[in-house]
Amino acid sequence: MFKFCSLYSGSSGNCLLIESPNTKILIDAGGSAKKTQEALSQVNVDINDIDAILVTHEHSDHTKGLGIISQKYDIPVFANKKTWNAMPEQENKIKDNNKNYFNIQEKFEIGDFKINAFEIPHDAANPCGFNIFYDNQKISIATDIGHMSSSVIHNLEESSFILLESNYDPNILKCSKYPYQLKQRIAGPLGHLPNEEAGKTISYLMQSGLQNVMLGHLSKENNFPELAYKTVIDELIQSHFDETKINIQVANRMTPSAIIELKGI
Repeated sequence: MFKFCSLYSGSSGNCLLIESPNTKILIDAGGSAKKTQEALSQVNVDINDIDAILVTHEHSDHTKGLGIISQKYDIPVFANKKTWNAMPEQENKIKDNNKNYFNIQEKFEIGDFKINAFEIPHDAANPCGFNIFYDNQKISIATDIGHMSSSVIHNLEESSFILLESNYDPNILKCSKYPYQLKQRIAGPLGHLPNEEAGKTISYLMQSGLQNVMLGHLSKENNFPELAYKTVIDELIQSHFDETKINIQVANRMTPSAIIELKGI
């Protein structure tokens, strides 16, 4: 049993659950302790059973509840050194014995899971995505991607399941009420991934057997779940891939997704 659930995912907050029979981890904690605890209870997981929280980067939509959750429930936190240094407000709330460090592209283990952190292009101290390995399966997490680099693609290859950013639609962003500088940041090389690029990425990865994807980290103001899904499907069709050969879901901003269960090979 290798399970994934997006507890909530979007520009206002992100928290993901990955579990095996003996290990349960969260990736990011961008909502309050109450919100996270309630989301876990909706999928029948006790927050006291969480073994660790992994941090992708220091931005508040990924770390807002991190310190309080770790403090209240005595949960170990794993982040790279530059990310720790970039979130002193959260770090100060976390007990020293719950602070753990990892290096990019060096595998480490938490319970049943072997984990690899890989670099992503985003305007943070040292942002990363994760590969989580268990039972001959690979789950990959990749959000907050300014552009799809060959390095990110390489780390996503041969994944059984991917939570992939599909943050915005360029035309909606162009017409939004956002200030010009913010629009430039989002669409820039260290910003976020648009729907079409998510579709191109999925098309490429289908060649290495990808069958399950969840689109995540959608912008509330510059995207719609239906539009993100349709844009990705249209891209698959345009690239001559059979869209019926892949399961594509869209993560909800506020509530838990369906549980994805991967079976060992």
